[in-house]
Amino acid sequence: MKKLLIFIHGAGDEGYEADAELVASLRQTLGEEYEVRYPKLTTDESRSDFGWPEQIQTQLDAMEEEFVLVGHSLGASFILKCLSERTIKKAIRGVFLIAAPFWAGEEDWKQGLKLQEGFASRLPVNVPVFLYHSRDDEEVPFSHLETYAQKLPHATVREVEKGGHQLNNDLSLIAADIKSL
Repeated sequence: MKKLLIFIHGAGDEGYEADAELVASLRQTLGEEYEVRYPKLTTDESRSDFGWPEQIQTQLDAMEEEFVLVGHSLGASFILKCLSERTIKKAIRGVFLIAAPFWAGEEDWKQGLKLQEGFASRLPVNVPVFLYHSRDDEEVPFSHLETYAQKLPHATVREVEKGGHQLNNDLSLIAADIKSL
């Protein structure tokens, strides 16, 4: 039986299409042992959180068995929002977050994106969290990784020297960590 993985894409006009290359890299590197699911989330501009946490929870609730959860960029930050603010009843083997923005500030448009104070204490217990960020990320500053590392001291942090926001569309490092579970 294949191991399950769900990948939550980043935002932007072509976020789903751009992240398809990341998913292809995961599928190739993980091989036949894994089934990688890649749902396309829709953006509801009338909602401060774009409706993504609800859509992510729906995807997680539909999983038949224990699974791995991977997210890129806005998808990664919304995974943390969903896991810390909603009840997830399914077993998660590990959470892998790539280039996650850490939302801060008082601007109205950020309020639905921000994590609640103390979010780390409300994440599922005994689920390993891995954080990845490239030093030359042109979209999300590298300092966001440092913020997450402080807030999630038990997370495994992987600093990548070069690769930009998309890690050169090579997720072999993440695949190796997934296989290590």
